[in-house]
Amino acid sequence: MIETSSNVTANDLAAKSVNEESSAESTAVPTEAVSAVMPGNATTRGRMGNLKGVRIAGTGSYVPERIVTNEDLAALGCDSDWIVRRTGILQRRHAEPGQATSDLCYEAALRCLENANVSVDEIDLILVATITPDHPTPSTACHLQRRLGAVAPAMDIGAACAGFMYALVTGAQFVSNGNARNVLVIGADLMSRTVDPEDKKTYPLFGDAAGAALLVPSTQDECQSTECNGSAADSTIQTDGLLAYQLGSEGCGGEMLCIPAGGSRTPITTDGEDSASRYLQMDGRGVFKWAVRVFDESAKDVLRAANVSSDQLSLVVLHQANQRIIDSAVSDLNVPPEKVFVNLDKYGNTSGASIPLALDEAARAGRLKEGDLVLLCGFGAGLAWGTALFRW
Repeated sequence: MIETSSNVTANDLAAKSVNEESSAESTAVPTEAVSAVMPGNATTRGRMGNLKGVRIAGTGSYVPERIVTNEDLAALGCDSDWIVRRTGILQRRHAEPGQATSDLCYEAALRCLENANVSVDEIDLILVATITPDHPTPSTACHLQRRLGAVAPAMDIGAACAGFMYALVTGAQFVSNGNARNVLVIGADLMSRTVDPEDKKTYPLFGDAAGAALLVPSTQDECQSTECNGSAADSTIQTDGLLAYQLGSEGCGGEMLCIPAGGSRTPITTDGEDSASRYLQMDGRGVFKWAVRVFDESAKDVLRAANVSSDQLSLVVLHQANQRIIDSAVSDLNVPPEKVFVNLDKYGNTSGASIPLALDEAARAGRLKEGDLVLLCGFGAGLAWGTALFRW
């Protein structure tokens, strides 16, 4: 992994900023977890790869109709100015009581298939990245498969805020290897169901959404002209698909962002003693510093592996966790703000849905053109991350 003096400076600045203003200063997680995940100059241990012959044929997204503004949260004792200053979030969407994750997935899937002009019976594989499934079993992907009427294998992938990146790489493997032609990849979470409404520093951060992308074989193996997106084509740069990607995890920091109760380790009981443990617990300061570090390192590794410089990027889409994390994470890459897509202010942190939701909005806004180089990065609970450079 890359270690530079500029990276140390970015980390030092991020640490100073977090000590002064934490985005979600929960003390529920032991501080020992921070030192375990960031032992001095330790580097990330992600695995690199690339996948040719894959493209995104269409995107789609869906957010619940109910808008919850910062002012709406005032009744819970949340301070609107505090939320904006610390996170950049103005509002978020909350699902209605009768809505489940598969309902949001279904709407996003329909929009994606329509956008890609692909019928349901052409789907070869369905992947749903979620940590808020309808039920422990069956999978949310199987619920979606049934509702769509698709004849395809379906499975869930649980990697929290990095989930869509894990699902994207998994689906791309099937397409690149010739074992599937149409892979529907969805990131969806109902995070409002996971957070304690009485936790005034964590509850305002999260929202509900679903985003989808359809992966298909590339229609061309190389640029058909001497230019790609207005710049001279570099013969050393792969011209389609995932030019380079990195997936990684640092499980030693798992306690920094977790829901302690509800699994086989700590089943939920009926006596109410575990009521707080069934909600998301977060060490905001530790996660902030880790996220800035892991993006800086993995982004540089991915760009170097693809022989691409940051000034060649057309768009950067990070997991929409916190505006200050996004600003700190991209500062060392020298990427201008206009190339960084942000919709955090409208939707908050939607976990696995944030990247496909942002991609769909960027595409519909005309921010993505054929041949564009797009840098994607998801990071969160696990701790896990996925960074990829994609040729649109």
